Amino acid sequence: MTSTRKLCALATCVLFAALLAFDLSASEPPNPYQAPPLVALGSGQAAGGAHCAALPSQ
Repeated sequence: MTSTRKLCALATCVLFAALLAFDLSASEPPNPYQAPPLVALGSGQAAGGAHCAALPSQ
């Protein structure tokens, strides 16, 4: 008889693999030429995607 722990681990691995396969098939590969810089200290570029982007600008 299969133990519950092994069954849950197998189900988790199968669901993770299915999610990964769906994500890879539904998304485009990233374009490195349009990606924001990793470190933009002093460049004058404003943050655009993190929680710090929600701060007021004035």
